[in-house]
Amino acid sequence: QVQLVESGGGLVQTGGSLRLSCAVSKTRSILSINRMAWYRQAPGKQRDLVASITSIGSINYADSAKGRFTISRDNANNTVYLQMTSLKPEDTAVYYCNGNTGFTAYWGQGTQVTVSA
Repeated sequence: QVQLVESGGGLVQTGGSLRLSCAVSKTRSILSINRMAWYRQAPGKQRDLVASITSIGSINYADSAKGRFTISRDNANNTVYLQMTSLKPEDTAVYYCNGNTGFTAYWGQGTQVTVSA
């Protein structure tokens, strides 16, 4: 069983920055998880991929995140980060961490990000 715990959300003004963290339970090395990703879900909308990073370091961003968000991984601390800059009101959502082993997908509980105009 893999547990994912997000933190770092909050209220920020337009143009501000936040760094989200996703701590992976120590029962499994983050390197053994094929892909770690951040998704977000705004009220009344579907959950969408924001950014992902594979176990070999391949990174992918949604168009909305390119140039503003950076996903990274700290293998020693079993943690994945999402650095968000130049935040916009449309970035307001609950952000979820996801880990996919190739057999099972795990989700965190989510962290709220609110960007005020």
